[in-house]
Amino acid sequence: MSRMQDSTRTPAVSTRLLKGILPIDRAAALRDALAGVSLASMDIPQVLGYARIAGMPAVTGLYTAFLPLLAFALFGASRHLVVAADSATATIFASKVSSMSAMGSPEYVALAGMVALQTAALLLLARLFKLGFLADFLSRTVLVGFLAGVGVQVAIAMLGDLFGMTVPYPSSRSLAQLLYVIEHAMHAHGPTLMLALGVIVAILGCKRFAPRFPMPLVAVIGSIAASSMFDFAAHGISVLGAIEGGLPPIRFPDVTWQQFLDLVPVAASCFVMIIAQSAAASRVFAQQYREDVDTNSDILGLAAANAAAAVSGTFVVNGSPTQTAMAERAGTRSQFGQLVFAAVVAIVLLFLSAYLRYLPHCVLAAIVFTIALGLINLQSLSDIRAESPGEFMLALVTAGAVVLVGVEHGILLAVALSLMRHVRHSYHPHTMVLTPVEPGKPWQFTPTKPGAMTAPDLIVYRFGADLFYANDHFFAAEVTQLVDSAPDGLRHLIVDAGAITDLDYSAARTIGELMETLRRRGVAVKFGRVNRFLRSDMDRHGLTPVLGASNVFETLHEALAAAGAAPVMHEPDVL
Repeated sequence: MSRMQDSTRTPAVSTRLLKGILPIDRAAALRDALAGVSLASMDIPQVLGYARIAGMPAVTGLYTAFLPLLAFALFGASRHLVVAADSATATIFASKVSSMSAMGSPEYVALAGMVALQTAALLLLARLFKLGFLADFLSRTVLVGFLAGVGVQVAIAMLGDLFGMTVPYPSSRSLAQLLYVIEHAMHAHGPTLMLALGVIVAILGCKRFAPRFPMPLVAVIGSIAASSMFDFAAHGISVLGAIEGGLPPIRFPDVTWQQFLDLVPVAASCFVMIIAQSAAASRVFAQQYREDVDTNSDILGLAAANAAAAVSGTFVVNGSPTQTAMAERAGTRSQFGQLVFAAVVAIVLLFLSAYLRYLPHCVLAAIVFTIALGLINLQSLSDIRAESPGEFMLALVTAGAVVLVGVEHGILLAVALSLMRHVRHSYHPHTMVLTPVEPGKPWQFTPTKPGAMTAPDLIVYRFGADLFYANDHFFAAEVTQLVDSAPDGLRHLIVDAGAITDLDYSAARTIGELMETLRRRGVAVKFGRVNRFLRSDMDRHGLTPVLGASNVFETLHEALAAAGAAPVMHEPDVL
């Protein structure tokens, strides 16, 4: 039996720190340590790439895999989640902050730190009020579409570095960037483009034929060595230049009050994406290893990680599904592997950061470009299209919004579309009428249509959702249509309430008025399969006296018997 639980309630054990590490024995620690080194070899080039997406100095990408990663290991609950830089959140804040300050400037870094601090505050509030359930309000469909849009935007943003040209448009103007590169493609710097294409082909080839081989790390080390030896900068290939070494400085991000207010919507967008992606990633791997899920403890860990990012001069961090999958493939089974990853990053910061000055921009852009392509999940989009064309259109609309109007608006649209789709299902649910298919055969529920009858004097109508203010008029209109289209002699209408668990004030008034109207027309109304929750709502809103207590039944068989019907059905009663 699975031990996995997914609750927003925090168990008593959640007060203990290091839940993502303990318990661990010597053999497991050695396994995770080796896996952490392997993860570092694959992930260090990626966090450098994410810094490029964010418009931040390259070294800040390494910062995200140091103090923030340690903070999550201390306060979080997931044994698998890797919390560091992520392309989605990096793109979200860069699309706004790039319009407020020059990318990479000290002011830009301060603004990025403030976004991380605001995001940490929102996550802390979510933890205090136990809002882990918010992760469920971003559907997988629109999340796939959102990430595809982010992938397209990031890929376009990297074209300038790949072609060795400066694009005079911010990352939020993807179409303008794309048109500029197309118009000036003939002016591309040949050696830069050839080097970038070589790295892209090598990375994609290794992903296809040798997925465990750390090709991005090989590309970084090889290009640094070649750049140092052959002086790439003197041949027109742009390089990172001087990189500040050492551990990250601890300082509070300094911004104006107006800048603080302008950044709040950006932090809110990052908050939504972090909640959705982190919860999805932690659930998947907890389920795989039959472990508990404590969403609220993970939210606390994410808040601590982003607070650590804010004061260590870097940008928003997220629980990355892709990096978590990489960690699992590397062999990590607890946060101890992530601690070793952080230790490797510290060694790079202390002793090896000076070599990063030789890293060509085009190599970093090539790595980011392959990351962006990975965000476009064509298989998932194909599956969605085959199974649900309507949801496929939602995914495409979300992706298009990200590319055309920006990531910040795209995430808000994604949440809105997810909620609208849920409301649409509740607003216009499936409804059915119990009908005799063949003489002597069991009655079956069939889709509602005018004129449908259960028996010569009876209609049994099933409504497939809770009744509330948005769908009560649909219920009343469809019942009225059934009654109007029924032949003379209709005496009974039974509502199969097996799918109804909740009834609000507005719906109770609408249904009460409908019952009075039908009674005047000589149609007696009864409710069957009324569960205790619905009965409580009916009593509270005064609907039971309108119907008559003798017309409310726990089973459908009882309601049919009260209407004088002899059912021929195999449909089981739901109490």
